[in-house]
Amino acid sequence: MQDFVHLHVHTEYSLLDGANRIKDLIQHVKELGMKSIAITDHGVMYGIVDFYKMAVSEGIKPILGCEVYTAPRSRFDKQSGIDSEQGHLVLLASNMQGYRNLMKIVSIGFTEGFYYKPRIDFEVLEKYSEGIIALSACLSGDVSKALLQNNYEKAKTTALRLNQ
Repeated sequence: MQDFVHLHVHTEYSLLDGANRIKDLIQHVKELGMKSIAITDHGVMYGIVDFYKMAVSEGIKPILGCEVYTAPRSRFDKQSGIDSEQGHLVLLASNMQGYRNLMKIVSIGFTEGFYYKPRIDFEVLEKYSEGIIALSACLSGDVSKALLQNNYEKAKTTALRLNQ
């Protein structure tokens, strides 16, 4: 039987969205007999170190990630009414290079793409994709939004770009 692993989990570091305290989360995961869990806070990686240390100390495999915000156009575009509506994308590090790239991606979201929230674009993803696994995220994800708008071609194109 295949074990279930949550790959999209917010902690108290996802402001207004996450209620999980890292210590309580890891304890609950252990009580449930789960062997692994991910952390994917919105746009930030503030809880990664505590999450990693607590998970390892309890024999849980930590999966390090982030639910990044995506710019509708370029991360440099900041036009009211167009660029304030960002998408979501879950990124997971599959190895140490992926972790380094994830840190770089999230940092660029703040230093270059910040407009209401820290945003990235496909140029950043393409440049720092090594060791990164991309998931379609939630209903605010780029693929999900396109599907909800019956724009199957955009959903397909976006999904294919994520798999490159």
